[in-house]
Amino acid sequence: MTSVALVGATGLVGSQILSTLLSHASITSVHSLSRRQPTNTSPKLQPLLSTETSQWSTQLSSITPQPSIFFSALGTTRGAAGSFEAQRKIDYDLNLALAQAAKASGVKVYVLISTGGANPNSMMGYPKMKGELEEAIKALDFEHTIILRPGLLVGERQESRPAEFVVRQIAGFAGALSNGLKDFWAQDGEVVGRAAVSAGLEALEGKGPKVWLVGQPDIVRLGRTEWEA
Repeated sequence: MTSVALVGATGLVGSQILSTLLSHASITSVHSLSRRQPTNTSPKLQPLLSTETSQWSTQLSSITPQPSIFFSALGTTRGAAGSFEAQRKIDYDLNLALAQAAKASGVKVYVLISTGGANPNSMMGYPKMKGELEEAIKALDFEHTIILRPGLLVGERQESRPAEFVVRQIAGFAGALSNGLKDFWAQDGEVVGRAAVSAGLEALEGKGPKVWLVGQPDIVRLGRTEWEA
């Protein structure tokens, strides 16, 4: 039986990870770090709430017994943050601080929701930041590091992202006709969430490489084709 921790549980993918964890028979407890209460309810769920994100690392370190897996679906947009510099404080700085706290606490498996275009050598700010975060996480040397690189994320978001709306609608229409028209460039949040949980549990059993980059084909395979609750 497994205890896990999660940050980003109120976002599109994070909420799907949380729902999947709470319904999974092998998971005994889920500690969720967030500013606001998750909408899910379950005896397994143990929310750790604070509007001061600087306290999250301390909260994560105080969990007993220590979680075996830490999932991060934490991320924001430049528009929501107010600037790219403010976005970086969340997407890079806070993510790295939490990963460092997880490593110090003895977490064995770290699972990060990244992006398909992540590249530390990119000339563009967002994919460069995501690529730099991936490299920093790898350097922490968890027993297993899993990095999911989905394409466009499809599903209902709590926050508005007008720039993505039309493309998400196209992806949704393509998926309604055939998943094959969508899977190679866009994935449902539910599929990504399931893939994250599946990969994390496989790694905890000692399966897979030490650093596992899970691209879009493997996300679809783990999260839908081979998914078993």
